[in-house]
Amino acid sequence: MATVEQRVPESTESGVPAAQEQPLAQSPGIPVENPATGEIVATVPDMSPAEVAEMAARGRAAQPGWEAHGFEGRARVLLRAQKWVMDNAEQIVSTICSETGKTFEDAELAEIGYAGNAFGFWAKEAGNYLADERVKTSQKLVLGKKIINRFRPLGLIGVIGPWNYPLTNSFGDCIPALAAGNSVILKPSEVTPLTSLLLAEGLLECGLPENVLQIATGRGETGAALIEHVDMIMFTGSTRTGRKVAEAAARRLIPASLELGGKDPMLVLADADVERAANFATYYSMQNAGQTCISIERVYVEEPVYDAFVSKVTEKVRELRVGKPEGPGSVEVGAITFPPQLDIIKDHVADAVQKGARVLVGGNEAPGAGRFFEPTVLVDVDHTMKCMTEETFGPTLPIMKVRDTEEAVRLANDSPYGLGASVFSRDTARGEEVARQIEAGAANVNDAMINYTVLELPMGGAKASGLGSRHGAGGIRKYCSQQAIVVTPRMAMKKEVFMYPYKSRTSKMLAGFFKFMYGRGKRA
Repeated sequence: MATVEQRVPESTESGVPAAQEQPLAQSPGIPVENPATGEIVATVPDMSPAEVAEMAARGRAAQPGWEAHGFEGRARVLLRAQKWVMDNAEQIVSTICSETGKTFEDAELAEIGYAGNAFGFWAKEAGNYLADERVKTSQKLVLGKKIINRFRPLGLIGVIGPWNYPLTNSFGDCIPALAAGNSVILKPSEVTPLTSLLLAEGLLECGLPENVLQIATGRGETGAALIEHVDMIMFTGSTRTGRKVAEAAARRLIPASLELGGKDPMLVLADADVERAANFATYYSMQNAGQTCISIERVYVEEPVYDAFVSKVTEKVRELRVGKPEGPGSVEVGAITFPPQLDIIKDHVADAVQKGARVLVGGNEAPGAGRFFEPTVLVDVDHTMKCMTEETFGPTLPIMKVRDTEEAVRLANDSPYGLGASVFSRDTARGEEVARQIEAGAANVNDAMINYTVLELPMGGAKASGLGSRHGAGGIRKYCSQQAIVVTPRMAMKKEVFMYPYKSRTSKMLAGFFKFMYGRGKRA
């Protein structure tokens, strides 16, 4: 387990007591900044490739014992972890806010709420998703045999997590990997490592055996080393880095699952409930300061309701408070967590304005300590602008007028990304029909982002938004290999009819059998 040197103020921006000081690191490491204040709140080790290799050896040694716990034994640990998260929610929220600068509500709703659900869900469902499957077959030559499809843990899983949701995204992958019986090494973002260290300590308290979950703090070199030692890699982050991860995994011939960038469109049809659509556009574009892969990043509004929609959204966004979180209910929009992201946001807004867009609200970096950007509404936008074609990942909302639904769908699909989408229409059948035309891994009708909370559904992207998915059966089966087992009963014949020596009569009989079974054109 990595040690961490942490300077803890009397209170944090979440307004709750901070974590107790942890043991000092023995070597220089990575400073962790509170982006809402600019204060360095902790220092964590920058682990070397050699240290990652040692971690991998420990994880492999611990994995068989963890697998031997079985689904019920592992579920007991996960259920204790579920309660631990709820009992320690204040400390977890404080830690999340201190390293991300997000609001209390963004940490509580999107992180604590998700984790509480996920620990219980995978404790209950892992055994159902991974139970041996008895397979029926149309192959007559194996009649009477027992046919099984078995799922077995891959062994050692590597998870590389992002900075925007240090609990939800990282542990949303670690939990099913653990539930399947694997050991896990999590490399959190070097920008937000503290939540992962805290959760790992909590899981140890809940009975997770030592070295089954390890945290490898470090920068890019640490993540690259991790890929060289695991049996499967799960990565969440940018498409650019995701390609490098996929290439490294391909060289080793290990599976990789990738959740990458998004530029999620929202379509507002002429018959939409404009008030509801405006509320959802405001919230899901600005929530977590827009730093969510499935945020609403661009809106296409049919001409008859465009003016009303823009008016409502502008009014709502203008009322949002942005700044340092001081506890529950203090602000709606928190800090920009990753320093380079602020430059991208400013560049996208400037590019849009230079090409003819108008800023109705915001448009500037917020003054004062910390990294903040004003909630921003842009109109008169088009696809020559970065704000409509590249991932902004900030509190901006570009709105484009379209002639009809067909144009909205065409523009929504005019993107290399395909993570999520939303369609608003009072005619839900029509809304679903439109949603089915959008090239995205998930689509919501009269809603947005809610699919992420439905753990029974797969969450994954199309096109450059990733490979594979999390959640659902596929979200845990990807951490397993499949083993096909065929069991022939003890009283079977000593020799099958098709075995040596070949005889003319037998061969003709088998040929006639195949022709009788497959040559009569029944299906045609």
